[in-house]
Amino acid sequence: MTLSLSTLVPLVLATLLLFIALRILLKGGMLAAIVRAIAGLALLGASVLLFLAGYDLLSYRALLQEQTVVTLQFQRLAPQNYRVVLVESDGEQHRYQLSGDQWQLDARMLKWHPSLASVGFKSLYRLERLSGRYADIRQQLQAPQSAHQLGEEPTEFDTWLILKRFPGLRTWIDAQYGTATFLPMANGAIYEVKLAYGGLIARPVNLEAKAAVSDWQ
Repeated sequence: MTLSLSTLVPLVLATLLLFIALRILLKGGMLAAIVRAIAGLALLGASVLLFLAGYDLLSYRALLQEQTVVTLQFQRLAPQNYRVVLVESDGEQHRYQLSGDQWQLDARMLKWHPSLASVGFKSLYRLERLSGRYADIRQQLQAPQSAHQLGEEPTEFDTWLILKRFPGLRTWIDAQYGTATFLPMANGAIYEVKLAYGGLIARPVNLEAKAAVSDWQ
């Protein structure tokens, strides 16, 4: 979990609204009590939503300019079957198995308005999925598919999806999907995936990967 201004502000606001809501609800009165109760419950609801959003954003990482988010190393186990070692920027390793000829990495991105970014709100990302596909479309339609969810299990309260459903919020924060273009898998190939403000960029690192890309293109 990453604590930054982007993830901390919703939690601080939620705590403040919760405190105000409890003060309103705990005061006495008649008609005023009803008004206070409605206002208090509205603030309480807003507090809960901000808590849930803040908790969900903890599963994202801060995007600092263009940065390497993962490297992928491929080992062929059988024709069109590979073991993939995915190494994250913090050194954490994960192992997956992909079927097919090419691989693709997907990530979610949350981008703040430049005015907010200038005061410390970092754009956020969360790795989403690693998948493989076959070069032959007929084989792609018939053969077993391989895809793996990356990172933590998403929470039931999905801030990214909520932002996608309310385009009016894009003035301040925009939810986008970043995808690294499909690249060929090859025995011994190593790829580096960078994440910039515009999305994911995958590049071959060693000779095996560069040769695979050259033959593929």
